[in-house]
Amino acid sequence: MTIFIEIFQRAVLTAISLLFGCTGEIITEKSGNLNLGVPGVMCVGGISGFSGALMYEYFWGGADNPNAFLAIVIPLLFCLLGSLLMGLIYSFLTITLRANQNVTGLSLTIFGSGVSNFLGGFLVKQVSPGAETANISVKVSTKYYMAKLPFSDSLGWFGDMFLSYGFLAYVAILIAVLTALFIRRTRPGLNLRAVGENPATADAAGVNVTKYKYIATCVGCMISGLGGLFYVMNNSSGVWANDVVEPLGWLAIALVIFTVWKPHFAIPGAIIFGGLSVLPEHLPKFVTIPMDAKPLIKMLPYAVTVIVLIFNSLRKKRETQPPEALGLSYFREDR
Repeated sequence: MTIFIEIFQRAVLTAISLLFGCTGEIITEKSGNLNLGVPGVMCVGGISGFSGALMYEYFWGGADNPNAFLAIVIPLLFCLLGSLLMGLIYSFLTITLRANQNVTGLSLTIFGSGVSNFLGGFLVKQVSPGAETANISVKVSTKYYMAKLPFSDSLGWFGDMFLSYGFLAYVAILIAVLTALFIRRTRPGLNLRAVGENPATADAAGVNVTKYKYIATCVGCMISGLGGLFYVMNNSSGVWANDVVEPLGWLAIALVIFTVWKPHFAIPGAIIFGGLSVLPEHLPKFVTIPMDAKPLIKMLPYAVTVIVLIFNSLRKKRETQPPEALGLSYFREDR
C-alpha cells in the first residue's frame, strides 16, 4: 500500500504540470491556433518563476525575513508575465503577420528552451559565482508552494493520496473544470468555438476573430506556463535544472489529443499520463526490466496517444475531432 501511494503521488506531481499545459493548449486550439510552442512556454514559465523567487530571496531580503504572500505572489507574477510574453510573440507572428503556425510554434519551443537554459545558469552564477545550477535552491518560496493541507495527515491513505499536494495542484484542477464550463456553457465560449471551427462565419456574425484568437492564445500560454512553475517548485523542490521541463510540454500537447480537446477529460488523462511517465522508475520494484526495454516503456504515453488518435479517426464523430480551422491562418479578405 505504501509503494502504491508513493507511485500515485509521483504520478499526480507529474500530472499537474501536464494538466496546466494541456488546459492552456486546449483554450488556444479552440480558437484555431495550433501552438506547438507549449514546451518553450512551460520552460519560460518555469525559469521566470524561478527568477522571481531567486530575486526575492537573494536580492530583496526574502531569505532573512520571509513573507508568505510575497514568496508566493512574486514567482507567480514573474511566471505569468514571462508566459504572457511568449503568447504575445506567437500571436503577433501568427495572427497579425499570419506566419505559419507549425513553424512559429516549433521556433518558440527552441527559443523558450534555449532562453531558459541560458538564464538558469546565468542567474545562479550571479547569486553564487562558480556554483553549479543544481546547488542553488529557492527554499523559502518552495516551502510555501509545497505546503500541503494541514488536515491531510489525519486522514490516512486518503489524505496522502489526494490532499498532500501544494495549492497549485488544486488550482490546476479548478482551472480545468472552469475552462470546460466556460467553453460549453457560456456565450464567449460559444464564440471561441465558432472562431476555431469557422472564423469566416464567426466574423460575419459580428465576432471579433482577432480579439478572440489573441486572448485565447495569451491566456492559454499563461496557464501552460504555470505547469513549468509547478514543476520547479514542487517536483524539483525549487532547484532549476536544464532540459527537464521541455519534455513535459510535448506530453501536454499529446494529452490534448488524448482528451479529445475536453478540459475535464484532461484531469484523469493527466494522471494516466503521469503514471505512465513515472512507470519506468517504479516498475523494477515489482518485476525485472531489461535495460533495453526501458526506452520502450518511456514512449508509452505517446503510443497511447497514437492509438487514441487512430481510434477517433475511425469513429469519425465530430465531437472527438479537432477544431475545423485548427492551424489555419484567417484571411478576412478571403471571406
